[in-house]
Amino acid sequence: MTAPSTAPAASRGGRWIEHWDPENEAFWNETGEKVARRNLIFSVLSEHIGFSIWTVWSVMVLFMGPEYGLTPADKFFLVSMATLVGAIVRIPYTFAVAIFGGRNWTIVSASLLLVPTVAAFVVMEPGTSFNTFLICAMLAGIGGGNFASSMTNINAFFPLRKKGWALGLNAGGGNIGVPVVQLIGLAVIGASGGPRVLLGIYIPFIVIAAVLAAVYMDNISSVKNDTGAAKDAVKEAHTWIMSFLYIGTFGSFIGYSFAFGLVLQTQFGRTPLESAYVTFIGPLLGSLIRPLGGALADKYGGAKITLWNYVGMAAATGIIVIASMQKSLPLFTTAFIALFVLTGLGNGSTFKMIPGIFQAKALAKGLEGEEAAAYGRRLSGASMGIIGAVGALGGLGINLAFRQSFLSVGSGTGAFVAFLAFYGLCFAVTWAVYLRRTASNTSATTATTESKPQLSYAEV
Repeated sequence: MTAPSTAPAASRGGRWIEHWDPENEAFWNETGEKVARRNLIFSVLSEHIGFSIWTVWSVMVLFMGPEYGLTPADKFFLVSMATLVGAIVRIPYTFAVAIFGGRNWTIVSASLLLVPTVAAFVVMEPGTSFNTFLICAMLAGIGGGNFASSMTNINAFFPLRKKGWALGLNAGGGNIGVPVVQLIGLAVIGASGGPRVLLGIYIPFIVIAAVLAAVYMDNISSVKNDTGAAKDAVKEAHTWIMSFLYIGTFGSFIGYSFAFGLVLQTQFGRTPLESAYVTFIGPLLGSLIRPLGGALADKYGGAKITLWNYVGMAAATGIIVIASMQKSLPLFTTAFIALFVLTGLGNGSTFKMIPGIFQAKALAKGLEGEEAAAYGRRLSGASMGIIGAVGALGGLGINLAFRQSFLSVGSGTGAFVAFLAFYGLCFAVTWAVYLRRTASNTSATTATTESKPQLSYAEV
């Protein structure tokens, strides 16, 4: 069998792949895997820098001492608004891939990161108004959109059997932009540098990412202009169920990434340098373990990994509550870092569930082969933007909860109690929808539709 051509089509005016069939093993082994991996590498780079710019204000607020005239509540509000914008722009960023092409939009989205970086570079000094800082923090939120477009693009490049690994690696490489910007911030603080030094470091890397995307990435014609997929994804109940579960995993990861240093400063009186020494560890480990979450989901099923991951997250949060009440900084820090690790593991397993769910629905409809794979790619690609956006809103909720908790009781304990209850609810939803129903669906339908593939989430 001759593999479909992956040569760019000259008539399209750019690097367009007209035929893409990753489920075809001959095509995948001959040319598909090489092309997919190349696009993955440069997608990760752009997404990585996007995450760094999105979360740069988690470091900026550590630089902002008394001379800036901001209260802890003001700082939590700044990072909350960056989180909010990052969540909102994920929706249009997802659909931009279908309109412009994955390569083309990666170039644009990487270039747009110059806007918040240069703006913050210009105004970052004492005496600047709170509203000006707020606008700059909100502009930084566009970096959060790079995740959605990158995941939608990479989802189209890989076959179902490789999606958990590929999406986990793509997301993990992007997520690691959070601890990297915090590590660079630590180095700048340690060297007695100012916030403009940190921002200046990123400007040339943004340009490099955009140029490399232009040179090495591709667009896939088959994922272009499918407006009906968005409408179908919105109507699909699983899109919203997975959005809820993703709030618990990614929402926690990004919310804690913004808040960790501020909590250490506000609740335990750590200096900016002391906070920076610890802040990056949790996001770093959470990012590195995300591909493992995807790989474990590939092997054992995403629903099972997600279910038990929520048990671990609840346990870690319970320890944090105890440490917070006892004012034990070592126990608090250790448990918080463990919670970060679990959020990263859950990020990988929940995103693996998405293509598996829609593939299972395709089989239940009687679709087979490439037709089933195309159906799964179509809906999972569209739903990822919605799920990523709603999940990121969890980060907004976390920072607003911390803000209210510190205003009300002077510590983050109240917020952590609320998070503990939420993780328990996520556990219940995962079990009820994706594990309990497996057995009941199979037994209820086997007798009536023996020849038709059944919807089962056992391998999701």
